[in-house]
Amino acid sequence: MIRRILFAVIALAITVSAVPLNASNKLTDIRAAGMYVEARTCDVWTGPCFAEADFNVGGKQGMMAWRIDKGQAGDVSLDGLSVVAVISAANTLGIEQRSPSKCVILVDSKANQEQRDALVRFAQQQGGKLLANVLKVHSQPIEIITCPCKTTACAEVDAGVAKLKTRCLDAEHDKVCGNEYAYYPPLAKNVRAIPAGVIHHAFRGQGLGATWSDSDRRAGYVGSFEAK
Repeated sequence: MIRRILFAVIALAITVSAVPLNASNKLTDIRAAGMYVEARTCDVWTGPCFAEADFNVGGKQGMMAWRIDKGQAGDVSLDGLSVVAVISAANTLGIEQRSPSKCVILVDSKANQEQRDALVRFAQQQGGKLLANVLKVHSQPIEIITCPCKTTACAEVDAGVAKLKTRCLDAEHDKVCGNEYAYYPPLAKNVRAIPAGVIHHAFRGQGLGATWSDSDRRAGYVGSFEAK
């Protein structure tokens, strides 16, 4: 009898742990607005010939970062909190994926448990299928700031194990083929952002089975978001 009860408890534990992290995504409408920063390991401001040559060779890792200036998830305030999603995919981000991508979500250490849950739901809602398969959720101090520059594309994201620094693009200095444009759109929904140069983009955390450090690419976006 004891053995049967023990097996039942183990089975229940397995069932609970197997519930997808995004199962409650649609239970609460989340309204939020603030700053958005993105990077990936391939150029997003590029010409078609260069982009197509890089298909499924590079650009399989990326980062999305949101700083919520004003936000609400039901009765839960998200004002002043940040969340960062780090992604590893089978294919170049921005094209059709042949298998589910993996992600780690970093939530602001200032958040309480209700706020952390809401931040994960918010990131998954904005990131869509790329953030459906969450392997780990870590609590980290997160800072997302803008730096003075002429096109407002300079930003820094410091989430401990995930870091990103961008700069303004210069149409002449950053030109390679002469046909550059925003070939890959931003990965997240509800954003208004401009392409940015990436000075440095790195992930040194656990959960994805891989880390990376990438630099000097035309691989970012900086702007704002509004989800309502």
